[in-house]
Amino acid sequence: MAKQATTYRAAVCVALATSLLLIWLSLGVGIIGRDGDPANLMYFGVLSIGIIGSLGVRFRPLGMARALFATALAQALVAVIALIAKLGDPWSGPLELTLLNGFFVASFAGSAWLFRRAAYWQPARSLD
Repeated sequence: MAKQATTYRAAVCVALATSLLLIWLSLGVGIIGRDGDPANLMYFGVLSIGIIGSLGVRFRPLGMARALFATALAQALVAVIALIAKLGDPWSGPLELTLLNGFFVASFAGSAWLFRRAAYWQPARSLD
C-alpha cells in the first residue's frame, strides 16, 4: 500500500510540474514562434485532454495512466502539426520544436507509466 501511494504521488507531481511548465512556457515565452503566437493555444487543448480524462476516470490509477498517455499523444500531435505547417517560423526551428515537445511528451508518458505502476500495486476490488 505504501508503494502504491508513493508511486501515485510521484505520478501526480510529474504531471502537475509538466503541466505548469507547459503553461508557463506557452504563455510566457511561446513554444511555437514568439510570445503571443496564437499557435501556442493548441497546448491548452493538450491540457484539456488531461483534465477531462482525469475527471472522467475519477483519478483512479489505471484510468489516470490512460488519460496521461492520451495527453502525451496530444502533445505529440501538436508538435507534428507545428512542424508540418511550419508554425513559428523563423523564431522556432524544427529542432527546437522537436526537443521542447519531446520533453513534454516524455514527461507526460513518464507520469502515465508511474500511474500504471501505482495501479499494478492496487489490491483487486471485490465484487460485493
